[in-house]
Amino acid sequence: MPNIENLRKQAKLYLRWHREHSHPVAEQIRLFLPRFRDLTDREILDAEFKLHDAQQLVAGQYGFEDWAALIKGVDAMTKAESPAADAPIILAAEPQIFVSDIAIACQFYVEKLGFQIAFTYGEPPFYAQLFRGGGRLNFRKVSGRVFDSQFRVRERDAISATLTLDNSKLLFLEYQDAGIVFHQALRTEPWGSRTFIVEDPDGNLICFAGK
Repeated sequence: MPNIENLRKQAKLYLRWHREHSHPVAEQIRLFLPRFRDLTDREILDAEFKLHDAQQLVAGQYGFEDWAALIKGVDAMTKAESPAADAPIILAAEPQIFVSDIAIACQFYVEKLGFQIAFTYGEPPFYAQLFRGGGRLNFRKVSGRVFDSQFRVRERDAISATLTLDNSKLLFLEYQDAGIVFHQALRTEPWGSRTFIVEDPDGNLICFAGK
């Protein structure tokens, strides 16, 4: 559990992302704030969203009814924790995916995997960010093949990124209907997680894992 100051920073970060019309934050707002539940991403990002809304969002993410309950709970836990609880909190991760062609990569992830483009950079593009829900992937153009044949012989299942889901089977079926050829079909791992793996045009293996 982060400390109160980090929670305040987290709420302000969500507020800034909303003002910047960052699409991934719309999914979080929809999940944790009931009044936004039936709105599209665009409607959410165009709607009024204040600091207390961002605080309510953070409270919901940690399983508390509201901001006041979250602060009270954190305060109680902080008194029982060591000073290490003041360490910086990592809020998100954005895996870097190396590709030989940004346009081809974007086409695959958008048309086949249901991602959206957050931005591309360069003319022609050499960097891009794509997202689906709360997951973000950053793409960087490199020269030549990303993986050679010998690497794949040695490391057949080397994962480039893992994206966590609330329901692995539903997304697996969606991709199956879209004609995706899986590197690994849906299966239940020994630790209970259900996973499947997709290979992109550059040989990157993207693992989807969840319930």
